[in-house]
Amino acid sequence: MGLIFEKSVSGRRGYLNPKSDVGVKGEIASKYKRGKDCPFPEQTELDVVRHYTALSQKNFSVDTNFYPLGSCTMKYNPKFTESVAQIPGFAQLHPLLPQLKNGEELTQGALHVLYEMEQFCCAITGLDAFTMQPLAGAHGELTGVMMMAAYHKAKGNKKKYIIVPDAAHGTNPATAIIAGYEIISIPTTKDGVMDLKILKEKITDEVAGMMLTCPDTHGIFNSDVDKISEMIHAVDGLMYYDGANLNAILGRCRPGDIGFDVMHINTHKTFTTPHGGGGPGAGPVGVNKKLMPYLPISRVIKKANGTFALNYDYPNSIGYIASFYGNFALLLRAYAYLLLLGKEGLIETTNHAVLNANYVRQRLKERYTIAYDRICMHEAVFSANKQAERGVHALDIAKYLIDQGMHPPTVYFPLTVKESIMVEPTETEAKATIDDFIKAMFAADDLSQTNPEIFHDLPKTTPITRPDEVRAARDLNTNFFGKLS
Repeated sequence: MGLIFEKSVSGRRGYLNPKSDVGVKGEIASKYKRGKDCPFPEQTELDVVRHYTALSQKNFSVDTNFYPLGSCTMKYNPKFTESVAQIPGFAQLHPLLPQLKNGEELTQGALHVLYEMEQFCCAITGLDAFTMQPLAGAHGELTGVMMMAAYHKAKGNKKKYIIVPDAAHGTNPATAIIAGYEIISIPTTKDGVMDLKILKEKITDEVAGMMLTCPDTHGIFNSDVDKISEMIHAVDGLMYYDGANLNAILGRCRPGDIGFDVMHINTHKTFTTPHGGGGPGAGPVGVNKKLMPYLPISRVIKKANGTFALNYDYPNSIGYIASFYGNFALLLRAYAYLLLLGKEGLIETTNHAVLNANYVRQRLKERYTIAYDRICMHEAVFSANKQAERGVHALDIAKYLIDQGMHPPTVYFPLTVKESIMVEPTETEAKATIDDFIKAMFAADDLSQTNPEIFHDLPKTTPITRPDEVRAARDLNTNFFGKLS
């Protein structure tokens, strides 16, 4: 259908603004002036609306398609939270609004939300304080590991390593390296959990801590997590909880109660805020008492008179990690979601997430190899190794599902499982929708036995089918402005 730039027609306009009648004092220096008009596409309003509406109809979205995307968890975004985020008192609140007027803060509503959101997160996780500033889960990870580093520096600890299981999210080792640590990787056992024997051998006084996802990327809750925490704490290490899979244990288990010192929450995974395109995002980070001095500034406090204020008086803080107070509109959505569900509702989300995943696990194991044949939590991991023997790989099955109107599950992750297919139906999907997905997966298996060659030309319903992704990355060309100028 072409890019909007390629559809540009010289002289075509949607609106013609009147000539400015406002006088300009002085001249702008020529070095700051554009030498020629910016080559924006020239189109009518109707053409623009049709172009972007047509583009939107080519998208997969959680509003229009089933999204069984394991690990990244694309779940339905309730529309009432969108309405809350658009309340004028919140949406039109300028971030540079002066904090004080006659001694009273002008931003009481927003500060109240941030304060109560912190209290809710503490109650859910068993930790003692939170910062709402991080702009994504990975940003939250970095914030958490920076506080770990600040703790060790303050104590004079000579720490060099962070332990990360081989089934961890890819951001974990990257985060630790950015924060200045080296990585020790611990392999997975045949049961799908971290090898404790090897872990014991690797723990030394130079270990700063461990980054652990629990349940992990295999969808398994490690029942030895309390023992692992004791081992790390014995060398004054810190336990980092990757909160990506928190939606599997809400109301059933609190990370702070089982030995974790710091964690982040992915609001899109746990509290249904939007996710995609790298943002907008939010990744609140919580800590226990020994890490509280290092939390980012500013922090929202409640004064004796019941009003709220920002406090910057934390001399050991790691400082600012985001502009203003984080991605406030996302936090507002999460806050509204928590108010709607309450304690009982959050427990039910976990119950349904785990039930749906285990239903998929039991049904699909008839056709696909289950990576670790045991009760899972929020997601189930399969292998397409039987189909691969027929020449049909996990990627081929993913492409097939696109033609069935479903977003593919995560494939080839976790890396610990060959031909892996990770399925997370989430708590928001009905059994009928999940049954349709299972039928499609059965049909893919049937086709792999009768006509495996057909997969290599799929999908057939998309403008682009099988791009050369390596070449696209190495030979990237986005110079459309250059062509038009």
